[in-house]
Amino acid sequence: MKITILGSGCPSCRLLEAQARRAVEELALKDAQVEHIYDIEKIIEMGIMMTPVLVIDDEIKTMGRIPPLEQIKNWLQEKNKSKINQK
Repeated sequence: MKITILGSGCPSCRLLEAQARRAVEELALKDAQVEHIYDIEKIIEMGIMMTPVLVIDDEIKTMGRIPPLEQIKNWLQEKNKSKINQK
């Protein structure tokens, strides 16, 4: 599972990254990779106009806000279940 944070590194972007990493840790998702894209030009090329953004496996889950930790965990669990069912 690939989790991407898009944002310049502002406090909100860093908080979203920390929340995503915490969710991965609490759910013990060993196959999850968290990356943070800071390059504003690349973010704009992707069509993003508001940060922070949370992307899970190329699907934008939230833009311009920091969802609660439990919401992030729910998204990760849903994605993890769908991957297991596809096997």
